[in-house]
Amino acid sequence: MKDKLTKKEETPQDGFEERVVQISRVAKKRAGGSRISFSVVVVVGNKMGKVGVGLGKAPSVAQAVTKGAAYAKKHLVEVPLTNTTIPHSIRVKKGAAKVLLKPAPPGSGIIAGGPIRAVVEAAGITDISAKILGTKNQASNVYATLEALRKLRPLRRKEK
Repeated sequence: MKDKLTKKEETPQDGFEERVVQISRVAKKRAGGSRISFSVVVVVGNKMGKVGVGLGKAPSVAQAVTKGAAYAKKHLVEVPLTNTTIPHSIRVKKGAAKVLLKPAPPGSGIIAGGPIRAVVEAAGITDISAKILGTKNQASNVYATLEALRKLRPLRRKEK
């Protein structure tokens, strides 16, 4: 019973939530055999407009997650929010990945695929409609989504 409580530490003391998007097992041929390591893509966010993505590589999954989360926390992106959604629609192409993000009315929820959903939930966006248009590579789609959120600009209010 006590093990379950200690393993469910999703939100550390600093207020950031970590989410593993992709785990890849990498085997490198060396003299004397192959050396196995892991590559992990981690999304970190505080659900209040800050989000980051990190790639960690290490001999074990736990070490790779720790490295990826540390990198993501150092390279956070501030996302401009309009209530519970994004201020305007945006389409971004980064490498082979193409993503389309559109604002949605309140109460519609997150209508998005897995990689986009992970980034958007970590940023604290609760109403958005999104589509992956390019590659199916999860890591590429995560980076394209982060780039789209980075390019968002807050709405300017018209003054009379």
